[in-house]
Amino acid sequence: MLKIFHNPRCKHSRAGLEYLKTKTDNFKVRLYLKEPITKDEVKEILLKSNTSPDLLVRKQEDYYKKMLKGKNFNTDEWIKILVDNPNLIQRPIVVGKLKAVLANPPEEVDKLLK
Repeated sequence: MLKIFHNPRCKHSRAGLEYLKTKTDNFKVRLYLKEPITKDEVKEILLKSNTSPDLLVRKQEDYYKKMLKGKNFNTDEWIKILVDNPNLIQRPIVVGKLKAVLANPPEEVDKLLK
């Protein structure tokens, strides 16, 4: 079963969810802003997407620009930042059994369905 980390207020997230619905009904929606994302979930996303935490960060957010831009953080520090500030997380993220993708554009979901 897939899991989509979704923010209904984000047009990219809505587009990703709609695309996912056209491909499968075997998924769970995770509203990570209402039910806080955990460190383990962030670690799972990082592991399955084979990426570094700074690449999950929405760099256009004011909090990033004012508080984080230009600073260096290690992986554990980035994970804490993302858990404490989930609005900074790129969206939507779709997690499968072995892989995870940032579903922007939505067609990235296809990589999980092969």
